[in-house]
Amino acid sequence: MGKYEYEDISVDIRGGIAWTALNRPEKKNAMSPDLHYEMDDALGRLETDPDAKVIVIMGAGGNFSAGQDLKKFFREQEDDLYERKRSQRAANSWRWDRLLNYDKPSIAMVEGYCVGGAFMQLLGTDFALAASNATFSLSEINWGILPGALVSKVVADAVLPRHALYYACLGEAFDGDEAARIGLVNFSYPEAELEKQTIDLAERLMKKSPAVLRATKQAIRKVRTMDFDQSYDYLAEKSRAIRVIDSQDSYNRGLDQFIKDKSYKPTFEPFALKDDDKD
Repeated sequence: MGKYEYEDISVDIRGGIAWTALNRPEKKNAMSPDLHYEMDDALGRLETDPDAKVIVIMGAGGNFSAGQDLKKFFREQEDDLYERKRSQRAANSWRWDRLLNYDKPSIAMVEGYCVGGAFMQLLGTDFALAASNATFSLSEINWGILPGALVSKVVADAVLPRHALYYACLGEAFDGDEAARIGLVNFSYPEAELEKQTIDLAERLMKKSPAVLRATKQAIRKVRTMDFDQSYDYLAEKSRAIRVIDSQDSYNRGLDQFIKDKSYKPTFEPFALKDDDKD
């Protein structure tokens, strides 16, 4: 087996971007237990792969994901408690635990269907871009259940309560433009522009100091559940930690390039990383 050879997902690293696709197009990328095991494994490997700078989560064949594969994930495991628990653990691991605490920036690129359980990886990523004509749906209420796993929690955290209540209680589909309007994704674009815009975002992220970018995204996520005093202490320690682990020496490097060299304007661009220097 090669480095990233799987049955239900695919991984293609190009120009620092790890295009990581759910690869069951005949099922609109509905998620099976095997897909969850493979995604959990791939993300674990990619986190330490020096060729992968930014992770893009997507779906093969024009659909992000139709949610869980109801037959394979639910029906076929009803009488096997061990396999049911094992697949649930893997599903929650990569879609939330891994992505939420991932060392590298992650982007969800959404086209086609994004339904039900797929909201977990949508909101587990750091950034999300969608095609304007993508179809989003929290349809669980239409077939008599609550949104699965932590979907209710992550949606309620991501958007205003009235938006969360409206779409979860009515189960109505909405498009990428509406997803951007209510804050489920950062931006929506015409489908033909989506990949180009995703590459542009990834390339801009790769110009940032990796240590500072990692600490910043972790800090933004963590302080949301802290009070002001806890946040102050956490952020002060986080700032000190960056100075210790940052191989770029970003603090001094950025100040020197701004004050002494006058080589960049931080309002509009990042300082030059070591690999980008010409001297």
